[in-house]
Amino acid sequence: MKTFKSSAAVIALTAGLLFPQATLAQDVTLRSTDGSMSLDGQLLGVEEGNYVIRTTLGDLRVATSSMICEGAGCPSLETVSADVTIVGSEAIGLGMMPLLMSGFASSLAADAEINNPSASETVVSLIGDDGFGDEIGSYKVSSVGDDAAFRALLEGDAQVGMSSRRITQDEARALRDSGAGSMVSPNQERIIAVDSMVVVTHADNPVNELTQDQLSAIFSGQITNWSQVGGPDRDINVIAHPEDSASYQYFMNFLYGDDTPNFRPQGIAEDDQALSNVMFHDRNAIGYLGYAFQRGAKPLRLVNECGISTSPDAFSAKTEEYTLSRRMYLYNRGDNLDDQAQAFLDFAISDEADNVIGKSGFIDLGIARRAQTAEDARYVALSKELERYDIGFEGEIIGNMLREMEDYDRLSTTFRFRTGSSRIDERGRLDMDRLIEYLEDMPAGTQVMFVGFTDDVGPFDANQRLAEERAKEVIDAVEDTAGDALAGIEMIAAGYGEIAPSACNISDRGRAINRRVEVWINEPAAG
Repeated sequence: MKTFKSSAAVIALTAGLLFPQATLAQDVTLRSTDGSMSLDGQLLGVEEGNYVIRTTLGDLRVATSSMICEGAGCPSLETVSADVTIVGSEAIGLGMMPLLMSGFASSLAADAEINNPSASETVVSLIGDDGFGDEIGSYKVSSVGDDAAFRALLEGDAQVGMSSRRITQDEARALRDSGAGSMVSPNQERIIAVDSMVVVTHADNPVNELTQDQLSAIFSGQITNWSQVGGPDRDINVIAHPEDSASYQYFMNFLYGDDTPNFRPQGIAEDDQALSNVMFHDRNAIGYLGYAFQRGAKPLRLVNECGISTSPDAFSAKTEEYTLSRRMYLYNRGDNLDDQAQAFLDFAISDEADNVIGKSGFIDLGIARRAQTAEDARYVALSKELERYDIGFEGEIIGNMLREMEDYDRLSTTFRFRTGSSRIDERGRLDMDRLIEYLEDMPAGTQVMFVGFTDDVGPFDANQRLAEERAKEVIDAVEDTAGDALAGIEMIAAGYGEIAPSACNISDRGRAINRRVEVWINEPAAG
């Protein structure tokens, strides 16, 4: 089995914070924050924001802001104080937080001095007057896992927790009992992005999609040749992430739940960048990586148990209809949030943060727009369904939906509900504010159709009525929130029940995805 590492890159030198030098001349590995290079050697010290490391090339000075230190000889942040402590998810802390902090600094006309003294810890100092003034705040980010976010909040060791999953009921109750307040209230739970895991292969591979069963068989060693999934007669080289990585655990849990097979892949890639490099060179390879690292690799569509195909594009991730997507959260206690932490949290869910989040490789929550043409996969599937029903109540509903699709574009904003409920979920609260801001810029006379759908639990006609009721509930909520701001916008409610499912109705997750209200838009003709 091969292990793949990232390629070397140029190192920049810069000034930064001074860190304790209690442990010197011990072996360490310095990895660049972009994953492009690594250095092995003895750490001699930290001077003026630079690691001093003895290597086979001689003694080198490299910026702490450019590198992550791994090993027993790395300096500790325990003695470094900061105004705000943020603890939790490695994906958010390492993948998003450096750029998000830089964007936050820019919003304050400040400069962010980012230092990475260890693999899991970052210190960010905000320097006013675009870097020429005094320090206006400092933030310590510890990327040590989702569970640690809620432990740190419970123990009062952090003001903000980062998590790639939603807080559990037990965690929320424990925090509430400690005086932290309701952890699922809008003021304490914030969704800042969506992360997509993309299955990729070589660009020249003719295979375009895989079923979930085929994917499971490939990553358990049951399917070993591309010809078994419609490709050429070549062995499949499975490239995976290390077993202790969040990417490996998320992907394997998606495929196998708690029953991960004992399978030895053909190669291990240390990170997404290394895996992307393998996909570029190995025409027989298959692997999985974050949305931002697809680069020259070929993304594969995934087909679920019901035959519904989803593409790993940004729009499908924003609507949460792509199979391998998850929400990224920030949490805070309600009893220890100071002004500096509040300012950062406000920025993290702002429109200004969207561009920064996108650059970090995650899918931001900004609104996207897509035409619903006859070439659209859903339009094609509904047309085939109409042929099957031909006439009757179901066929009439499908026909109506197809006609409306021709006149309206779809926005990525999608509201979801609990079973049999008209209560919007936690993301819907944030999406509503963004939708109102988006519609404020639309011309008078714009028509916005709120289109309701359900799962398949219950009779068809009852579900069709429930879907329209949910659409009306959303309109009422938007109008109550917007006041007179959307006076020139015409809002219409429609309900199509259980037709056009986005996921299989055989699981709780699939049914939750299907209980939704979509937002369609039609602007008046110019002139």
